[in-house]
Amino acid sequence: MTRSERGSPRIALVLRHFGSGLLWGAGGYVLGVATCWVLVALLSPNRHDRSTEAVMTAFFVGGPFVAVVAFVFGVVRSVRGAP
Repeated sequence: MTRSERGSPRIALVLRHFGSGLLWGAGGYVLGVATCWVLVALLSPNRHDRSTEAVMTAFFVGGPFVAVVAFVFGVVRSVRGAP
């Protein structure tokens, strides 16, 4: 058995865990954007440009934060459920 044949199942397993994390992260991004957008639109005292503030905060703060948390959750969940 060559070295590349021994490593390929391990690489496939790592890629499976990474892919699971990416899927969870994408879903988390969408959920984070939607949640942050609604919260900022409802709770912001800014009257001048509330809609711009809501969009920018949602896409650049809420979405990425929840995406990172969801990515980590997805990888951990995949690793714990791995055969």
